[in-house]
Amino acid sequence: MLKTLFQKKNVLVLGGAGFIGSHLCDELVRSNKVICVDNFLTGSERNIDHLLQNPNFAFIRHDITLPLALNAEDIGLKKFKAAWQGVQEVYFLASPASRGDIERLPVETMMVNSVGLKNALDIAVENKAKFCYISSDAIYGYISSNKELIKENAEGIIKHIDDHEYYAISQRFGESLVENYRRHRNLEVRIARVFNTYGPRMKLDSTRVISEFTRKIILGKDVVVYGGSGVVGSFCHVYDTVKGLIRLMEAGNEQPVNIGSDQPVSMTELVKQISEIVGTGTEVIIRPDFPDGYKPQLVPNISRAKEELGWFPVTLLAEGLRSTIEDLKANQGLIELGFSDRVS
Repeated sequence: MLKTLFQKKNVLVLGGAGFIGSHLCDELVRSNKVICVDNFLTGSERNIDHLLQNPNFAFIRHDITLPLALNAEDIGLKKFKAAWQGVQEVYFLASPASRGDIERLPVETMMVNSVGLKNALDIAVENKAKFCYISSDAIYGYISSNKELIKENAEGIIKHIDDHEYYAISQRFGESLVENYRRHRNLEVRIARVFNTYGPRMKLDSTRVISEFTRKIILGKDVVVYGGSGVVGSFCHVYDTVKGLIRLMEAGNEQPVNIGSDQPVSMTELVKQISEIVGTGTEVIIRPDFPDGYKPQLVPNISRAKEELGWFPVTLLAEGLRSTIEDLKANQGLIELGFSDRVS
């Protein structure tokens, strides 16, 4: 019915200039009209520059912790007929997500996953739109071993007053708020628990694992692997993650769904592969424990995504690493020219 009446849906992407958000906009704009909202706290205009001239794309610079009226005259959405068509889908990716940004912006992280999320949910209720909250594996808390594939019913320990846990706490609150809007505001919701994601548009100076390892190898520094020689991680290419989010919006239900790679990757093997692509060797230092702020990476069980959504990642790690490292090297040039900004 919507396609017949409106031809294309209006889709609101909050945090659309961030790493995952900008790739999501790229995919959605192929068949929808996309309204991207970001305040560039951790996102970057460079991530969406190529979309600004697209007639099916509109950008609004706004902090979602403040109310947003899509039908306001100064918003500039007349071409999308937002005043009467509204929006049909809302994706929420407005929270800082990398460890470095979260530690730099603790209050902002908690506010966006509470006040900002409420404002976004209210927009969805007003428009009777489907809502997808992009949560993360952080909500599972501390689980002593990362050898088991984590199912959606797992629940580890989170200390509610801790310098390194406010992101996890805010995401648990966020999921609860979304669920309560479903129950008490009659809102159709989705919850995606996104695991470690990598790909083009990560920043070379980011604290994401692949960025950090690549940066150290390029600079000729030692790479430290925490958790012992047997520690593993999960790495899903951003193209696959985005496909999973869109598929969840289309075919999912209110149950949280893990979106990530279920193939464990040895951290020492990851260093080796990155070194081979960069073309520079490095010394790997193995530390048995994790320092403050670090946790074992979790590997998801994605049987729910496979069975209910028909989704699973298809990008091979070696293939994904090549395109990612090429992009990170280009990033290095921007940093050296003084154009670095912080992007999650």
